[in-house]
Amino acid sequence: MNKRFVIAILCLSQWLALPAVAGDVITVKLMTLELARDIAAAAVDACRKDGYQVSVVVVDRSGRIQIVMRDVFANQYMTQLAQGKANAVILSGTSSGDLRRNRADIADELNLLDDLLVLDGGLPIRLAGSVIGAVGVSGAPGGDKDAACAQRGIDAVQERLDFAD
Repeated sequence: MNKRFVIAILCLSQWLALPAVAGDVITVKLMTLELARDIAAAAVDACRKDGYQVSVVVVDRSGRIQIVMRDVFANQYMTQLAQGKANAVILSGTSSGDLRRNRADIADELNLLDDLLVLDGGLPIRLAGSVIGAVGVSGAPGGDKDAACAQRGIDAVQERLDFAD
């Protein structure tokens, strides 16, 4: 057999096999450490400007902690609360406040899960409509204020999310 013919057949067989294999692989977008850091820093700064000392936790799409920032007077419990709020977002795909309002019937049971807290202050980080992570904030005097700081953290990087490839 001609050497070129064999090479051509091998290349063609590899190309023809791709559709069968393509269904076995999923491409996902993941948040970088830099993006998580910038969201957390902007959320801390936003709360600080309002006079609140908070903890901020950013988790990835599977609920793994990517970054934790704690202002000087924010204690360890605020960090745990922020993580629980971020994880509630990952569970539901919506804000932790929306989960609390929409599923008040099971909120008490959900709060029994480890590292999950159904209170205002956790928001999804979205890229092209898909949740790529979540940010949770705790320490302001009210979940609505925590959520506002979380939103300002996301707003600080929104253009980067809008134009991510």
